[in-house]
Amino acid sequence: MKHAGPEALDRLADLLEELRGLPGLRERNRGTFYRGSTAFLHFHEDPTGLFADVRIDSDFERLRVNDAREQKQLLRRVRDAL
Repeated sequence: MKHAGPEALDRLADLLEELRGLPGLRERNRGTFYRGSTAFLHFHEDPTGLFADVRIDSDFERLRVNDAREQKQLLRRVRDAL
């Protein structure tokens, strides 16, 4: 599974805007977010769709982000983790 490229991130534009507005997150590169100096969230793409890796506690958890429901679930998890 490769990191999401520009076209995949274009499909997540609304989600990225919401993430940029959350306190405590900093986007170092497009689609790659840090919490302080620690990597917190980034995106992957593969033939089965788009996924976010988000750090919950000390480990990354992979979540699907292909539709509005899945993206809302990710935002909920991110807010809870922050």
